[in-house]
Amino acid sequence: MSNLLNIGARALLTNQLALQTAGNNIANVNTPGYSRQSVLLQSVPGSYSGSGYYGNGVEAATVLRSHSDFLTRQATLSSSIAAADSGRLDKLKQLENMFQGGTAGLGASVSNMLNAFSDVASAPTDLSARTTVLARADEMATRFRATAGNLAGLQQGVQTELRSTVDNINNIAQRIARVNDQIVTASGGAHSPNDLLDQREQLIAQLNGLVQTTSVSANDGSVTVFVSNSQPLVLGSAAATLSVSADEFGNPYKSQLNINRGGPAIPIDDTMLGGGSLAGLMRFQNTDLAEAGNLLGRMALALGTRVNEQQRLGLDLAGAAGANLFAMNPIPDGLPSHSNTGNATVQVTVQTVPTSGTTALAASDYELTFTSVNTGSIKRMSDGQVTAFASVPVQIDGLDLQVGGSAAAGDRFMLTPFRQAAGGIDTRISSPRDLAMASPVAAAAGVANRGTLALQGIAARAANPNLTQTVKLTFTSPGTFDVTGTGTGNPTGVAYGSGQPISYNGWALTLKGAPQIGDSFTVQANPFPLINGGNAEAMMALRDLPMFDGATAAEGYASLLSQVGVRVQSADFAAQVSKSIAASAETDRASVAGVNLDEEAAKLLQFQQAYQASAKMLQVSQSVFDALIQSVGR
Repeated sequence: MSNLLNIGARALLTNQLALQTAGNNIANVNTPGYSRQSVLLQSVPGSYSGSGYYGNGVEAATVLRSHSDFLTRQATLSSSIAAADSGRLDKLKQLENMFQGGTAGLGASVSNMLNAFSDVASAPTDLSARTTVLARADEMATRFRATAGNLAGLQQGVQTELRSTVDNINNIAQRIARVNDQIVTASGGAHSPNDLLDQREQLIAQLNGLVQTTSVSANDGSVTVFVSNSQPLVLGSAAATLSVSADEFGNPYKSQLNINRGGPAIPIDDTMLGGGSLAGLMRFQNTDLAEAGNLLGRMALALGTRVNEQQRLGLDLAGAAGANLFAMNPIPDGLPSHSNTGNATVQVTVQTVPTSGTTALAASDYELTFTSVNTGSIKRMSDGQVTAFASVPVQIDGLDLQVGGSAAAGDRFMLTPFRQAAGGIDTRISSPRDLAMASPVAAAAGVANRGTLALQGIAARAANPNLTQTVKLTFTSPGTFDVTGTGTGNPTGVAYGSGQPISYNGWALTLKGAPQIGDSFTVQANPFPLINGGNAEAMMALRDLPMFDGATAAEGYASLLSQVGVRVQSADFAAQVSKSIAASAETDRASVAGVNLDEEAAKLLQFQQAYQASAKMLQVSQSVFDALIQSVGR
């Protein structure tokens, strides 16, 4: 009797546990990170009697957790990469919105300013035309500053988001460490702490949404969580902390990720982060935003410097040499590495000798490394190209680098020549009379000329001490001429081509037509600056000057838009692909670990019937026992 009663009691309790587990699954169907559980049933060993072994019923051995380490790792990894791609795409779209096209864009203001010089070239003394030039120049400078301000605001927002993300990572790492400790304590028994394991995996999944990790399980049930492939963030019940700081050069436009495990902070290479929103933010700030800032700054620096150079070559309405049209921020000095041992400093300016460097500027930062006091190499960060130098000063990509003090071998500097240019450009001329629109040189045909030779244009192109010295061209044949004059070297037999510029002493003369032998042209100081618009014509010519990687000044902004747009399209494609992969991986994981309501409903019916049968068994046992007692009592 007692054995039948025990079998029924065990069956009742076991089926109750199975019903409870199925109900728990149903209750947690929408709980993030929950893994489906099931009761492992096992038969109670039978008892021996003279007629054989008779069973003793069923019992619950343990509660199993439906889980696949491989699928979980795949889902976590793919979701981490998707988070990085999605976060970077969102920021790139914000960046793209800052560079507007059409008439309201920066490119239109550049074209408007350069086109405004055409009216001055036609009427050099017209003050209204000159006023229009100043208005257009001020509008262009304002749009440069506004765009630079927008970039600075985005930069600050990204840095704030980086610090917030790092705080969240540190918080989750601490929670994982605490759960590790709980799991180690709970794993001392014979059963798996399923809910704690789910909790830890959910925390690790949340952590991977912020920064990609790898996990290694220990024998005691804890896991070690690594970031950047090899840096332990969680080790047992102890968690390290991450922090964000300026990089080793103190560059305010880039961030350095560090890990601290109780000693000095250790820098982490952000290119090794892999996935997670932190990786997307770091890549956007240190690469995408840096490139956009350099493109904008190069445009402002090149245009402002080149216009100033041309303005200084002309004469204003008073016949005085022109002053700068734009005020420009000085290019910041090179940023020294914290590990430098020398006392060197690096000053950066736009190259002026032998020619202006404005057409050779590359939108990039540079890393300068010394191998001795005067030798070393320069790495262009945009493409990794390394250029060695054997002496100082150094010229590279239109920049002059002057070195002060003494550098030690191994000293490094980061050069950021463009990031402050757009935010500091402004007009410094307020009177239209101060625009230097007259050319300092004029050309006149010889009075005895017999050919069809005529002046097409003359303009000063570069500063030269002999710019206004008298130079005479005398044609010795329809296709050659001799030159006489200070600074020219007096060459003979120079080839002539109609419409081809002739350049000496910093000016460029263009003649058209066919000369006769003995015809001449004389270039000399302009005696009539008030009626000459030669320098305005030179300003107009800047529209077609290849200035931005082969693109003209008028096309420079379109090139900038194109480069930003290509990054957005590439990031959009990557985000779509990674999102699709993450969704597929999560579906695979959920097919193993997720709760299926139809299955659980079927189990409820199954174990409900078993429970009712077990109760019936107890009822039968009770009836038999009662009958036995009654019969014995008689």
